[in-house]
Order: sequence, then C-alpha cells, then structure tokens
Amino acid sequence: MTASILFLIALALAFDFLNGFHDSANSIATIVSTRVLSPRLAVIWAAFFNFIAFLFLGLHVANTIGKGIIDVSIMDPQIIMATLVGACLWDIITWYFGLPTSSSHALIGGMVGAALVKAGPTALVMKGLLKTIAFIFISPTVGLFLGLAIGVAVYWGFRKATPRHVDHIFRKGQLVSAALYSLGHGGNDAQKTMGIIAGLLFSAGLLGDTFYIPFWVVLSCQAAIALGTMFGGWRIVKTMGQKIAKLKPVDGFCAETGAAITLFLSTALGIPVSTTHTITGSIMGVGSLRRLSAVRWGVAGRIVWAWILTIPCAGAISAITYFIAS
Repeated sequence: MTASILFLIALALAFDFLNGFHDSANSIATIVSTRVLSPRLAVIWAAFFNFIAFLFLGLHVANTIGKGIIDVSIMDPQIIMATLVGACLWDIITWYFGLPTSSSHALIGGMVGAALVKAGPTALVMKGLLKTIAFIFISPTVGLFLGLAIGVAVYWGFRKATPRHVDHIFRKGQLVSAALYSLGHGGNDAQKTMGIIAGLLFSAGLLGDTFYIPFWVVLSCQAAIALGTMFGGWRIVKTMGQKIAKLKPVDGFCAETGAAITLFLSTALGIPVSTTHTITGSIMGVGSLRRLSAVRWGVAGRIVWAWILTIPCAGAISAITYFIAS
C-alpha cells in the first residue's frame, strides 16, 4: 500500500470524522433541546449507537457509493482526493454558517464533479445517481409524514393523560428514539466513507477482482463517525433543536422515531440518503401537528436552499480540485 493510498484513506476518515461532527446535531438536537440529556451525555449516547450500527445494518449503502454513482473503472487517487476535498470544504462552509446540509450529498457531488472532468457524462452511473437525487426530496417528505403520523397516533393515544404523565413517559422514550436514530445515522452515513475507501482500494488492485468492503474499513469508518459525533457541531444543534420548531419530549420522540424508520428503510434499500434532510422533515411534521405557525418556515426554506445547492457546489469544488491535481 503506497503512501498516497494511505494519505487518501486518512483523508477519507477525516471526512468521516467531519461528517459525524457536522451531523452530530441530527442525532442529539431534539434530545438536548427537550432537556432529556445534557449535551455531553447526549453526544456519548449518540456516538455509542453510531459505532455499533454495523452490527445491525448491512453494507448496501457502501456498495452503492463504491460502484453505483460513478463507473468504478475510472476511479483513481485523483478522483478520490478531489471528491473528499469538495465534500470537506462544503461541510466546513455550511458548518460555519450553521446550515444543516448533507455530508452525504456533498460526497456524491464531489464524486460527480471529479468524474465529469475526467471522463465526461459517460462516467456516471445514472440509475444510482438519479435514485440518490430523487431521495433528496423523498426522504424529508417521508420523514415529515411519518413524524406527523406518529405524532397524531401518540397524541390521540395519550389524550386523557396529564401533561406531567406524558412528559415523564416520553423523557424515557426519547432515550430509545434517539438511540434508534443514531443507529440509522451511523448505519447510513458511515457506509458512504466505507464505499469511498473500498473504491480506492479496488482501483489500486488491492481487493482483487471482486469489489467488497474489508472489515477493517468498516470498523475504522464507524469509529471515525462516532468520534466526530462526540466532538459535536454545536452551531447546528441550535438550528435543528430550536429554530425550526419548539419541541417537547413527546415531540422529540415522534420526530426521532419517524426519522429512524426512514433511515432504516433507506439503508436496507442501499440508498445513500441525507440524515439531515430526514430529521429536519420529521421535526417539521411534528411541529406542524400543533399548528402550521409552530414551524419557522423561513428557517426551513433557507435550509432547503442549502440542500439544493449542496451537490452542484461540492461538485464544482471537486471539479476544480481534480483539474488542478491532474
């Protein structure tokens, strides 16, 4: 294994750490904003379930990223480097402005930008790419409706209970829902970096003739995203936890459960969705349960624009990086 390969693996793990850092708010925002756990305990809780996600979920997303977005035969160290630079820079830019954009789509945008510069449109695997783009809109919509549906069911089921009793139950329930969401987050997001590293190893001839995800890659990526989550992205916690909608423990439980279900389904189908999009949609669904004005639609609109810009902006940074590097 050459020095350049080792450097790119380290860069990929740095992106995975940054992914956990950037997306930690997704895992802990609701449980912190409802004061069920302190920020410190919340990140430890989320990081633990981020790490063990590989025990419960398959590697379908890693295979999609590794060979389902661009033609694996054109993948080389320059494409990997440009992809990671594009994704990391876009993550840092959006973290600075407190925007909960998608690290996943930044990574995909980076792959597309570099591949287009190297080989043109024929390098793209359109089936996997179009499916991923479609889920930019599908995943938050599914999250919104699931959050809303679970909220309606819970509010109806506990309609005769006192507010104190409901709060007592769902402060404990949120520990479960936050754990489930963190499993979905670790299972979907860490696999994207696994796919990048495995694609790099395959292109260098280190995996033989068959593409697969080595176990050491799985453990390394799960550990990196868990460590990133522990360090946390506090700018985005504020946006996710309070600026979209004010939440109570029962609301946090419904939002996290709806988002977790969406992530489990997407991961089982091998679709690299945005955990950020999913939890945001779910929070909006639960927030609108009380009244539409409970959701700060101006903040939500700003977030949606950041979603739309992620793939082209990360792709542009990656394309420029690849052009310079090659």
